This record gives sequence, C-alpha cells and structure tokens, in this order.
Amino acid sequence: MSANTLARDKLLSLEKQFRFQWEPAQESFVLLYPEGLIKLPGSSGEIMKLIDGSNSVNMIIAHLGEQFPGIDLKNDVLDFLEHAYEKNWIRTD
Repeated sequence: MSANTLARDKLLSLEKQFRFQWEPAQESFVLLYPEGLIKLPGSSGEIMKLIDGSNSVNMIIAHLGEQFPGIDLKNDVLDFLEHAYEKNWIRTD
C-alpha cells in the first residue's frame, strides 16, 4: 500500500481549486481548475457526484452498489478514488 492510501472511513471533499460540473461541450462531467479542465469519462462522474463532504469511501461504494445492483464496483471505485487522491483532486476531511 502506498503512503497516500485513503482511509475508507474519512469523509471526502473536492480540493478547493476544483469545481465539478457537467460540461455540455465535452459531453461529460469535468473538474474545472484555474489552468484548465479534467474530463471525467464514464463512471468517474458518477463517483465524483458523491464527493461532497458528507460521504466516505465506504459510503460511496455502498451507495453505488445500491444504484447499480448486481455489479461489483468496489475495486473500480477504490482505484478511481485512490487516483483522484494521489492527483490531489480530492481530500479527506
């Protein structure tokens, strides 16, 4: 495990320099920041919708499991959240 591994019980928020929104021109969700944007393809936008300061990693996995029953999303969600954390898009509160 890397030193940057997320604690699964900590609440997650966007880092202050980012804004999450749907971008019609990109036809996807994006993270906007002063120098540009990061396009969030596929399910990453669904995950980012839940990063609002009131959900932990475990809560996000549980919510997506309810929203998409019968699909094992745990590892994909963990991989994305670890990536977002390592890139400093999100933080723990």
